[in-house]
Amino acid sequence: MAYDGDRLPPPSDARDAIDQLETILREVAEELAGWRSRAQKAESELKSRGAPVKNTELESENKSLRQRVEGARTRVHDLMQRLSFLEEQARDNGGHK
Repeated sequence: MAYDGDRLPPPSDARDAIDQLETILREVAEELAGWRSRAQKAESELKSRGAPVKNTELESENKSLRQRVEGARTRVHDLMQRLSFLEEQARDNGGHK
């Protein structure tokens, strides 16, 4: 199940919910790693040029990426809290529906 920012269908039980959250968390982590890699590559290219280059397009993209990363970080934090809650519920219920 791919996470595309839309709501997921309601899980049928706690295990399904945990599986969905783990999938979303993995995908967000992969996307974050991609953004980080792009940012590091861009920084490396700028440093290799010697003098800092002012480029409004790059600055705008950087601002946008920072906002997206912060949004992803917030979503990951929320998902981790939900996952912890669901795991605790599953333990308390003995894994039964």
